[in-house]
Order: sequence, then structure tokens, then C-alpha cells
Amino acid sequence: MQLDHYGEECWSARDLQRLMGYEQWRQFDEVVQRAMTAVDTSGMDARDHFAGARKVINGTGRWGKQLAADYRLTRFGAYHVALAGDSRKPEVASAKTYFAVKTREAELVAKPDVGSPEGVLALAEQYVAAAKELVATKKELSIAAPKAGKWDAFLNAEGLCGMTELADLLHTNVRTLTGWLVEEDVFRKQTSRYGGGRNMPRKAYQDARQFVVKQETKNGFNFPTAYATARGIDLVVDLWEQRPAAA
Repeated sequence: MQLDHYGEECWSARDLQRLMGYEQWRQFDEVVQRAMTAVDTSGMDARDHFAGARKVINGTGRWGKQLAADYRLTRFGAYHVALAGDSRKPEVASAKTYFAVKTREAELVAKPDVGSPEGVLALAEQYVAAAKELVATKKELSIAAPKAGKWDAFLNAEGLCGMTELADLLHTNVRTLTGWLVEEDVFRKQTSRYGGGRNMPRKAYQDARQFVVKQETKNGFNFPTAYATARGIDLVVDLWEQRPAAA
């Protein structure tokens, strides 16, 4: 948390990126965009809580510094960024807990008048709401904890796993794996005018952030390549283990 020149609390999205366990700004910017959409959908104006900004970061410029895009967030905006993050990351779960506690603390600063029955009831309701929120956050963390880091050994720096690596994990080959995923309707069969082609994940599974398709180039040719996220590995492993036993 920082104080601006008006003495008001604010957060840098670039700082939160590191604290919430995101290595790439591009991925974290998507989290911020989801948070802004959630605020707008709730009927509030995201611009009141997400202000465009610039931040000086270490770079490759002439003086080793460069200006990078950033967001100046209110506590409300930063809280929504935490809510929009990947709950499987322990850092994100910690951020959710932090902002849940701090937001509730700020609300309780203006405590109701406990000299009246109505004030006592209002104060009790605030404490109950805070307790429920913390219980829900801890439950979410306990659910996410067993899977957090489970597939780290199979993920690259972008948090993705290639189909060959996924096939190795299942002790099969990539052709068998992608063909089976077509049978399971997770992938679609793709052909090219030259015959063959790479089977690719269906859009629904890409939208669910279980698979990512990237355009790559090799020997002068462009082609799509499928990658699984940690969620995608969970899906494939679960389906693979449910296969009928071979006769």
C-alpha cells in the first residue's frame, strides 16, 4: 500500500503482479481487465478504482530503466484484482485474505452506536459478515492447496505444458494422446489440404483456461500448437484414469 500526494491509499498493479505470483505482465493485465469488468457489471464505474498510470521499472533502455504501463488502484480495485486472480496460487489466496481483512477493518472504523439495540445489532451483523468472508476464503485456500504446484515440474516459464510432455506424463505418445482427446470431444480433429493436421482443443476448453493454442513458426512455416495449463492437466489426468480397463 502507498499514499498518493493527497494522502489517500493506493496500490500499484505492477507491485501486485509480483506479490500475487504472476511472472508476466501480459497475464496479470488480463486479471486486471477481468476485475474491471466485474466492477462495471456491478453497476459501478471501474475508472473510479482503476486509473491508468506509468511506472519506472528495470529495463534495457539507455539508463537501464523504462516506463511501463501500470494501474493505480484503490483498495476496492485491488481487492477485485485479488478476487479475479488464479486461486490455485497461494499468493493469490493470501491476497484475497489480506484485502478481505483490511476492507472489513476499514468498514469497522466507523462503528455503529452501541448505545442502542439497533447499533448493537448492526455491529454484530458486521462481525458475522467478516467471519463468513474469512471462513469462505480459508475454505477456498484449503481446496486449492493440494493442487497448487502439483504440476510445476511439467510447466514451462509461461505455466504451460506441451502435448509431448503431457503424453510423457501419461506414459503414452502424443499421437495417441491427441487422438484419444478427439474421441473424448475435448479436441477437434483438424486436417489440412496436404492431409493430416494437428488436433486442437475445442474453444470451450480454451475459454475455461484449460488449454492454450499458440501460433508458432518452424522452418519458415506457421502452425498452431496446443498447450495445457495446470487446469488442463488436471482434466486430462482425471479423464485418463477413468478410461475403461483394456481387455
